[in-house]
Amino acid sequence: MQLLRVLIMQARQLPRRQGLPVPPLDLGLLFLRLAGSFMLFYVHGLPKLLHYAHELSVIEDPFGMGPTVSLWAAIFAEALCPILIVLGLFTRLACLPIIGVLLVAMLAVHPGWSIAEGQFGWLLLVIFTSIALCGPGQWRLGRGSAQS
Repeated sequence: MQLLRVLIMQARQLPRRQGLPVPPLDLGLLFLRLAGSFMLFYVHGLPKLLHYAHELSVIEDPFGMGPTVSLWAAIFAEALCPILIVLGLFTRLACLPIIGVLLVAMLAVHPGWSIAEGQFGWLLLVIFTSIALCGPGQWRLGRGSAQS
């Protein structure tokens, strides 16, 4: 709730343009950040945190690093990075582990999946690659740097 208040206060301080009260690109980037991060966290990150022991026994280990390292890499990318992206902190940097984990999942762990079978992963890859390319937009914490 505090985050929502901060975002609303920041939005009130943004310069207004004629037409839409919010710049459409910034609104679109905010939507991508919130929706993509929620989906990734809820579907993949949260279950790994809540059911750690089970996930440790079933996680794929495509590079032979061991299940513990693979699971912690996935938790970092699927639970911590989405939180940073929602806040708009280190957004482009936080997208990189997500993109990496998604590419490993789609190309190394599930290479036989069709586009239809892997559509959720591919769509998340499109969302987070778009955010990495465009940045977080104006609606973020720590607005001092456009490179966030």
